Amino acid sequence: MLYRTLGRTGLKVSLVGFGTGGPSSFGQSAELVQSQQTELVRRALDLGINFFDTSSEYGDSENILGKALKGIPRDKYYLSTKWAHASDWSPKGAGGKDGAIEEDPQALVRSTEKSLRRLKTDTIDVMQFHGLRPQQYTEVVERFGPVMQTLQSQGKIRFIGMTVRYIADPSFEAAKIALETDPSLWDTIMIKYGILNQSAKKEILPLAIKHDVGVINMAAVRYKLPNPTMLQEQLSDWKDRKLIPENSLPTHNSLDWLIQGDVTSVIDAGYKFAAEHPAISTVLTGTANNKHLEQNVAALEDPSLPVPHKQRLEDIFGSIAEYA
Repeated sequence: MLYRTLGRTGLKVSLVGFGTGGPSSFGQSAELVQSQQTELVRRALDLGINFFDTSSEYGDSENILGKALKGIPRDKYYLSTKWAHASDWSPKGAGGKDGAIEEDPQALVRSTEKSLRRLKTDTIDVMQFHGLRPQQYTEVVERFGPVMQTLQSQGKIRFIGMTVRYIADPSFEAAKIALETDPSLWDTIMIKYGILNQSAKKEILPLAIKHDVGVINMAAVRYKLPNPTMLQEQLSDWKDRKLIPENSLPTHNSLDWLIQGDVTSVIDAGYKFAAEHPAISTVLTGTANNKHLEQNVAALEDPSLPVPHKQRLEDIFGSIAEYA
């Protein structure tokens, strides 16, 4: 396992992070039982993973993770969780209208205390505002930023982060506002960066490097990239709309040219691309399957693609800023 520094936090985090959200929701959607989820976490630890990401909104994930880590020395892993400040957050991350922002600042305190109990820990390493949108940014930071800093001074959290609502904000305008206006507040940001989602490379990742903000890469190989049917539909749509040239990719198995050498699948290529940028500290993988976990870890033993392949992907998809 490779390790990188999570920005100014100084935490040495595994390049592969374990995410408990997404379609599998830590195996909750597949009705895994605690013993199976514990086995998954222990396998992750055996593989060298030391960064675990969850949320108060991921069903029972915090509680499951806390039980799975019971008995493991606290200095062997880092925990990041999230608080949903708006009423419209959902596991599917629907775009929709902005939900009402929580009015009571103490709601963040109550949620943090609950997360601490569920995770069975005295401190959360990274506490994140979940799914900040550009329209909400100023109000959320003014209302809850001081509360988050108080929790930090009390030792209940160590570092402060934010995640973006990438379905509604594929250009990451909220992250841009954060890094341009309040870079000292944010220790980490969580974005989606991958083969089909490269828009962060233009401004967000350089700003993160400039201000030494750690970048957590979420959902880099989720949804359309690992699904051949959805992938072909998306690429056909982009060709029809002239977002990518008609002859830029084969009509069928459009990304299979990436499969060679130690790249055994398009998914492998997706993880490698997602991790190669120097701003990325950790790439989250969410799975309920040990075999898939092992494959994803293996893919990032060497987090790089052949230079011509990487350049071709950037030439084809680099200017697109859409949810995919």
